Amino acid sequence: MQPSRRPCLFASLALLALSPLAPRTLAETLTITSSPPGATVEIDGVVVGTTPYRVKYPGGYFHKTHTIFGERLEHSLTVRIYKDGYTSQELKLTDGPFEWVALNGRDHGKYWLVKTNHIEATLQPVSTVFTGVVKTTIARGREVDLRPEISTEQIVENAGPAVVTLRNSDSSGTWLGTGFLISETGVIATNRHVAEGGTSISVELSNGQMLLGKVVYLDSTRDFALVKVDTIGAPYLRLATLDQVHVGEAVVAIGNPVGLQQTVTKGIISAVRSGLADHPGTWLQTDASINPGNSGGPLLDAHGEVVGINTMGLVSDAGGDAITGIAFALSSEDVLIALHRFYPSETRAEPSDTEPQLGRVSFASEDTGSEIYVDGKFFGQAPATIDLPVGSHHIEVRAPGKKIWERDLEVMKDSQLTLHPVLESSP
Repeated sequence: MQPSRRPCLFASLALLALSPLAPRTLAETLTITSSPPGATVEIDGVVVGTTPYRVKYPGGYFHKTHTIFGERLEHSLTVRIYKDGYTSQELKLTDGPFEWVALNGRDHGKYWLVKTNHIEATLQPVSTVFTGVVKTTIARGREVDLRPEISTEQIVENAGPAVVTLRNSDSSGTWLGTGFLISETGVIATNRHVAEGGTSISVELSNGQMLLGKVVYLDSTRDFALVKVDTIGAPYLRLATLDQVHVGEAVVAIGNPVGLQQTVTKGIISAVRSGLADHPGTWLQTDASINPGNSGGPLLDAHGEVVGINTMGLVSDAGGDAITGIAFALSSEDVLIALHRFYPSETRAEPSDTEPQLGRVSFASEDTGSEIYVDGKFFGQAPATIDLPVGSHHIEVRAPGKKIWERDLEVMKDSQLTLHPVLESSP
């Protein structure tokens, strides 16, 4: 008697249903629109079109697939929508990561899900958002600053009303950060990592008033963002240029570490660094305590002016050993450069919206800590590597008790030069 073939047939059909040849989940369409239309759409740093924009993704990108063979999204997605003359919007398209665990307990890795199949961005005219005046103090070369220093107590009393608490949230939870007003019309400076993830953020003023803030600018290269709240006559802080920063000077940090609002720490500027690992920009190293929640708060000099945005603190080295007294703030010079596109009357160098033409110059001076000046502007301490615009530049390297080392340098696009300044002792 021949054995029955029916169970084998059923098993074969079941395998076929689970095989990669089985029909995939139908594609779904993600639609991105904007007001006004015609805005550029950039997904994960790649320009993909203009609004209204439509793209088809596998259904598994929007909801969990039913089998391990279904297509799934294995990374997060971020969209940036922008148009000349308008504020930009940057949004996380996805929630996640989620763990893909089979019924038998086997882990098939992480996946992300697209939050919605329709995004509508409302871009506001820059002229209606960036109103009022941003104030800065510009030093000229090495002139002596005759302005009086003020006590720490007075710095905190003056600056405190302009410091705000920011609350942001996404699918992973809620986090606190700090920001500070830079105009009487409600423009707030903070870190990108505090404000990113959505179009709005909760803002608590120093007097306890709660406002809804709109995220109006996220810097694409630096950890810097701008938030706007509807207010008039707000207290705000003045920004200092890099010319005003000196290694060894006293500084005060104000912020909300681990939720403890309006906390003040004091230290000095330990160093000025051009670039920090994978983080571009000019960074002020300080021994003032910077803890989670301090991010986005002001670092103030002895005149009560902002020299940097508190961003990160090192807690351990590559070997896991504990580190204390090393924290970093993004310089207010970087903030002023970004603000120039919105406040063109400010006398700051303006970066182009197109790819800048730069060359890289490294300084390998044996006089560690010597100060580097380019066209009369302080750029940091040697050794350092800095990016300079294409063209002619006058370079000076200075150190106490030494003659100034000077060179005229022609920087070419994508060039990489190394200078070895040798500073002679002054007679």
